[in-house]
Amino acid sequence: MTVHRVLIGVGSNIEREYHTRQAYQLLNQHFTNVRVSSVYDCPAVGFDGPGFYNWVASVETTLNLLETYHLFKQIEAQFGRKNWHKTPCSRTMDLDLLCFDDQVCNTPVVLPRPEMLERAFVLRPLAELIPGERHPLTGNTYESHWQQFDHASQPIQPIAFEWSSSQA
Repeated sequence: MTVHRVLIGVGSNIEREYHTRQAYQLLNQHFTNVRVSSVYDCPAVGFDGPGFYNWVASVETTLNLLETYHLFKQIEAQFGRKNWHKTPCSRTMDLDLLCFDDQVCNTPVVLPRPEMLERAFVLRPLAELIPGERHPLTGNTYESHWQQFDHASQPIQPIAFEWSSSQA
């Protein structure tokens, strides 16, 4: 079986601490070799709403691209996500497929995800987690993309986050 490496952008701005932990637990249930960035406190982008907790995960899977995409949609639906194609809004759990190996495609999802180089809440965690790896289209490292990014345009703040809750 072929093992694929998947990069995932994860976010929540509804009960964000709870849903961040839930997403982490689910990624560990469904995937192997789960590595995560720091969690960042980020303002909502594209709409007025509460701030998000955002982070990036690198995982491995034997699922193919379509199976992985459908699993993400199933998990999001399990946590109340209904309208994936509507305008930006608050959400309990957002799982964005950023890269699947180094695949470039337009279906079932556009890969690599185009806005990953335009959003601080994705690019900063990528530069932290995999600084020397190269974007499949630009060939530049995530660290170099972050260094060239206008940091003042989208302020984000890393937070101390405990992945397990003492209240569990």
